[in-house]
Amino acid sequence: MRRLAETCEAIAATTRKLQKIAIVADYLKAQSVDEAAVAAVFLSGRPFPAWEETTLQVGSRLLWQVVREVSGSSDEQMSAAYRKVGDLGAVAGEVLDAGSPEVKSAPGFGRGGQASVAAPRRDVQDLSVVEVQACFRQIAEAHGPAAKAARVRELLERAAPLEAKYVVKIITGDLRIGLKESLVEEAIAQAYRATLAQVQRTNMVLGDIEETVRLAARDALGEARMRMFHPLGFMLASPAESAEEALSYFGDASIEDKYDGIRAQAHVSGGEARFFSRTRDEITESFPELPDGLAGMPQDAILDGEIVAWSDGQEGSGRALPFRALQQRLGRKKVSAELMRRVPAMYLVFDVLYADGELLLERPLRERMKVLEELLAADKILHHRSTETHKRQGTQGQLMFGDEGPLPVRVLRAPATQASKPEELEELFAAAQARGNEGLMIKDLESLYTPGRRGKSWLKMKRELATLDVVVTAVEYGHGKRVGVLSDYTFAVLAGERLVNIGKAYSGLTDAEIAEMTKWFLEHTLEDQGFRRDVEPKIVLEVAFNNIMRSERHESGYALRFPRIVRLRPDKSTAQADTIERVEEIYRRQGGGKQ
Repeated sequence: MRRLAETCEAIAATTRKLQKIAIVADYLKAQSVDEAAVAAVFLSGRPFPAWEETTLQVGSRLLWQVVREVSGSSDEQMSAAYRKVGDLGAVAGEVLDAGSPEVKSAPGFGRGGQASVAAPRRDVQDLSVVEVQACFRQIAEAHGPAAKAARVRELLERAAPLEAKYVVKIITGDLRIGLKESLVEEAIAQAYRATLAQVQRTNMVLGDIEETVRLAARDALGEARMRMFHPLGFMLASPAESAEEALSYFGDASIEDKYDGIRAQAHVSGGEARFFSRTRDEITESFPELPDGLAGMPQDAILDGEIVAWSDGQEGSGRALPFRALQQRLGRKKVSAELMRRVPAMYLVFDVLYADGELLLERPLRERMKVLEELLAADKILHHRSTETHKRQGTQGQLMFGDEGPLPVRVLRAPATQASKPEELEELFAAAQARGNEGLMIKDLESLYTPGRRGKSWLKMKRELATLDVVVTAVEYGHGKRVGVLSDYTFAVLAGERLVNIGKAYSGLTDAEIAEMTKWFLEHTLEDQGFRRDVEPKIVLEVAFNNIMRSERHESGYALRFPRIVRLRPDKSTAQADTIERVEEIYRRQGGGKQ
């Protein structure tokens, strides 16, 4: 583990991509295959391979407490270190290293550089990355915060300060050394003399960079086969400001509505269908009425689409509802039939990534669309549902059936049309917004499916709902390149003479503006909570957002979805900020009053 930690330090010390790759490649070549395989997982910023459903379930608060106890630090020392480095892993490295100048000079350290709280004795050992991963599995298997904390404490007590730094970083899932998994793939190709395309394909179909290393080491990457129920990366879209800009990148385009839901990948195999979010988390349990609509598919398949809240209309018509309606379904482990009827979900499918044993990513969109139409042929899906759901009624009757009979199939092919002229796009855009959708998705019919990449082959065209002038009430220190500056702003609107929080934003200002505002906030702090400060409510911002949702999280009763700072408003006072009545007006205008 020491060698891996030193390698991470070297990677963090350079901004040159090729040098980072070379450092990783040299490290992998110098290790045994077992050590290199596990290290590749760690270097990708996770404790276990992506395909595994194993999670540590260790939060920042628990980590903070364990690091404080193992190091013998006070909360004041921990907070001082956090403000300096903005990263809990780096904090662990500093406070565990009692001889570092930073720790000696931190508040609370007395004469001779001794901590005001005596540090416990630590049994530092020479850990291997394989041993560390075994400890991670023990943490994952432990039940309850106390048991997990004990396991984390045991591991950190054995780790040297630099090792502890990266153990904590891996637990939090963020190394912050400028290394992406794609660069680790390049390093594997370089280390084992394979082509990058081979490594990328193997890692993609397996979701297991550990196994990818093992196959590469014995020149057997070609043996990899598609692993179902492991989510692939999602292709991303770039914004287009106008119809003219959108059509400047390609000619004929496939046009779909941009729905206000959650992106989801469906894996179908052996009569089973499971759904995964863009963060690759399984979300099937939140939408138990959806799998049955795909279970009749005649072959294994991976689909791409959007889960939306749905309003059923007359004679088979219907429309997608705003995200705030869908929000009631998110994160639930049990969903009642009543909730499914009150807030129905629909899976709108717009692409296919795998079918009939073939990975379709390198086939153009127009060909994938034809495959999708065949897969979703209604007679195949509906025939299966009419027989199979009744077989399962005994175990899922409360879920799928109620007093009104079986729920309808909740899977649709997302409607698509084509356009080649700006005026056609503008008409389609207006129609999409009239249906209550965000805007348009504009896709090159010749585009390949490129997981995890954002290019100009897929474009999204939408317009902001509105902007609000809000008042900053609290600020937090940032991460990465924003360590040491206050860049995350909680903001509020007026409710009479009171300010009530409605959201939080951290993007939109320049580095110079953030630096200037940091100085102001430090001088106008009402309460210093370490990495968070309550500040004098005098700074007004203009923020844009996608829509407004009901929310119990904020005192206002509302939350802004995807808020972005448009600009500072030094020309406005707190008394001139927008009001809760303005928020309610926008909420009603977007259809919120109908919920």
